[in-house]
Amino acid sequence: MSNRNGILAGGNWIVDAVKIIDVWPQEDALANILSESRGTGGSPFNVLVDLALMGAPFSLDAAGLVGEDGHGRYILDTCAHLGIETSQLTATSAAPTSYTDVMTVKATGRRTFFHARGANALFGQEHLEFAKSHARIFHLGYLLLLDGMDKECPEYGTVAAGVLARAQAAGMRTSVDVVSEDSERFGRIVLPALKYTDYCIMNEFEAGRVTKHTIRTAAGLDFGALRESMEMLLAAGVRERVLVHFPEGGCALGRDGDWTQQGSVVLPEGYIKGAAGAGDAFTAGVLMGWHDELSVQEQLRLGVCAAAANLSAETCTGGLRPAAECLALGERFGFRVF
Repeated sequence: MSNRNGILAGGNWIVDAVKIIDVWPQEDALANILSESRGTGGSPFNVLVDLALMGAPFSLDAAGLVGEDGHGRYILDTCAHLGIETSQLTATSAAPTSYTDVMTVKATGRRTFFHARGANALFGQEHLEFAKSHARIFHLGYLLLLDGMDKECPEYGTVAAGVLARAQAAGMRTSVDVVSEDSERFGRIVLPALKYTDYCIMNEFEAGRVTKHTIRTAAGLDFGALRESMEMLLAAGVRERVLVHFPEGGCALGRDGDWTQQGSVVLPEGYIKGAAGAGDAFTAGVLMGWHDELSVQEQLRLGVCAAAANLSAETCTGGLRPAAECLALGERFGFRVF
C-alpha cells in the first residue's frame, strides 16, 4: 500500500437549489414548486462530502474556486464542519460562486439542471499545488464543465490532461468524471485526459457520447455497445480501469481484461426522493474502496449502495450515511441481477 493517504478532489464547486416540482412543463406552461432546499453540487464537493458522511478514514482535501459571497461561505463552512481541508479552495472576487437550479419531478425523480458557471470557469492549473499534497488519489470533475481546464493545450491536448499528468508525476493516482452535457464536445475534451487517467468513471450516456455508441435504447441497455465503449475508453489510454454506472447497477473493465459487474439495490416503492448526486455517490463509494485497496467487486458494491443511500434525499448528499449503513441497504433490499 502506498505511503500516500487521502483524496484530493478538484473541479466544480456548486451550490444546488433543489426544487421539487409536480410536472415537467412544456414551454410557456406552468409547473408548481412543491418544496425546495439548498445543497451541495459539483463533483469534488459532492464526492468529498459523501466520503466524509461515509466515515472515510483518510484525509479529504478540496481544490477549486468559490466566490466571495454567501454561496462561497456556505461551501467553506460545510467543508470546515466535515473536516475537509480547504487550503487549495480559494475565494475569488473575480466571479460569483457557481450555482445550479435542480428541477426534480416528484413522481419520477428525474431532474433537469439550469447552471451558472461562475467562479468554476476560472479554475486552472495555477490553482493546484500537488507538491503540497500527500493525497493518494487526485479526482478531477467535471470535464466539459470547467472552461479553464477544457481549453486546448499544445503539449497535452487540454489543460485538464496536463493537470492529470502533473498529478501522476507527483505520485498520485488519478480519476476523472464528466458531466452529462448534450453536445458533441465529448471526444475533443475527454479523450486527451484519458491518457493520464487511472480510473475513468462515467455513466452510460457519457460513455456513449465519448465513443459515439448508443448504449441505452428503447429496449434498455445494450450491453454489447457498453462493453465495446469501455474497451474503446481503455484503448484511448485509461491506465487501469473504466467504470460505468447506470440505474440498473455498474460495471468495470480493467486493462488486464478483468470484467466485474454489480446490480443496483432493489429499492422499495416510495423510497426514492431524488436522483441528483447519485452518480457522485457511486463515485465516492468506488474511490473509497479503491483508496483502501478493496476488490473491484467490493468497490462496485460500495458504489451502488452509496448511490442507494443518496436516493433517499432530495439533495445531492443528504442521504449519505456511514459506509456500513450504506452496505446494509443492499443486504436488506437485495441487488438486481443483469
